[in-house]
Amino acid sequence: MLTILGFAMIATFLALIMTKKMSPIAALVLIPALFCVAVGKGAHLGDYVIDGVSSLAPTAAMLMFAIVYFGVMIDVGLFDPVVRGILRFCKADPMRVVVGTAVLAAIVSLDGDGSTTFMITVSAMYPLYKRLGMSLVVMTGVAAMANGVMNTVPWGGPTARAATALKLDAADIFVPMIPALLVGLLGVLGLAYLLGLRERRRLGALRLDEESVETKETVLVGAGTGAGAGGGGLEKRPVAGGGGADDVDNDRDDGDGGDGGDDDGDLLKGLDPNRPTLRPRLYWFNALLTGTLITAMILELLPIPVLFLLGAALALSVNYPRLPDQKARIAAHADNVLNVSGMVFAAAVFTGVLQGTGMVDHMAGWLVDTVPEGLGPHMALVTGVLSLPLTYFMSNDGFYFGVLPVLAEAGAAHGVTPLEMARASLVGQPLHMSSPLVPAVYVLVGMARVEFGDHTRFVVKWAALTCLLILAAGILFGTI
Repeated sequence: MLTILGFAMIATFLALIMTKKMSPIAALVLIPALFCVAVGKGAHLGDYVIDGVSSLAPTAAMLMFAIVYFGVMIDVGLFDPVVRGILRFCKADPMRVVVGTAVLAAIVSLDGDGSTTFMITVSAMYPLYKRLGMSLVVMTGVAAMANGVMNTVPWGGPTARAATALKLDAADIFVPMIPALLVGLLGVLGLAYLLGLRERRRLGALRLDEESVETKETVLVGAGTGAGAGGGGLEKRPVAGGGGADDVDNDRDDGDGGDGGDDDGDLLKGLDPNRPTLRPRLYWFNALLTGTLITAMILELLPIPVLFLLGAALALSVNYPRLPDQKARIAAHADNVLNVSGMVFAAAVFTGVLQGTGMVDHMAGWLVDTVPEGLGPHMALVTGVLSLPLTYFMSNDGFYFGVLPVLAEAGAAHGVTPLEMARASLVGQPLHMSSPLVPAVYVLVGMARVEFGDHTRFVVKWAALTCLLILAAGILFGTI
């Protein structure tokens, strides 16, 4: 019964947010609360929620101060050279813009932190997408998939968890998987190229220096549903004044005190060389501070929330010594902080109920038990396939510490080595990075002003295809 209710809870949640019947925060809180009562454990709801909040509190703190830190770095102009470099490469070509998004996300992902990757990528690319009138779900989808492939680096989390759970060396798991992961990354770049060509065909030749552009905005409101022209679920509406494209229902004020009208001035402030928040004389200090912060994260010198707390305080104090300026910068980014941290704590209710009621254990056990006996010698392949839904519907901790050891035992009985099982378990990461249980994805969609349901409809099919491409490559190269 718990298995059925667990799948029903997840299906209800996804259906409500993808059809926009409820906001993600409301669905993350109310749906698990209702199902907790349905399984007869409503009296323990408070304990489950507190446990979930306690486990995710460090993540929420990290995101809060990371948003403030990188927000300040954007304000002072640290990433302006990156934006200018991308602009020079893209040359207002939508195809190059999408490919550039994938390349930038992949490079920044080397720091092993998805939230950092999404903040830097969106900060650099969002103004360009808006100005050119490109679909923002393309940006979020490509960035999430590129980060998902790169998230398998040993310091990124999944590989370390697999190594710990099966008592293996992380290098022995990761290094042989590099060829397959490179195939997956090339697949993401190829998809970015094709999506870019589609955007180029839709928008035509564009110039960034035009003061006024009359164009048609095409919005991927039904991406993945097969509706609309070209199988992409497209909807068109006119846009004047070069305001650019956005996803349906996402035209909202950015929290900087605008008047709610045409917000191109705010949206392009990352490219404005004369904005008052710039601190050109402190550029190298900020670059050194950011480099030191990322290095400290990779070396794990301190917990990541502590590093970002210290970094945010130092960045504010040095760049804006006056107290009113510090308050203004914090207020400017308060909208993102509240949205993202609120989403994380709401997700804590969902994960707390899933784990506290035992739903996740019953779901995992059922999936393992449904594997036919004849597939025993192919347990690595089975694990690779199961990693797609399992890492999407549960946390990495739950999968790698709860499910993978059981699968590995079943594989060992048929001669499948733990190393093969560990490598196969990494296959689902490109899809996992868009899971509603991953806090970083809310940073991505929140900063990009994309509805989570729109992002999900667009990215799931492409991310699953990327996962299967990595699995096929791993089998072909003999590492899985």
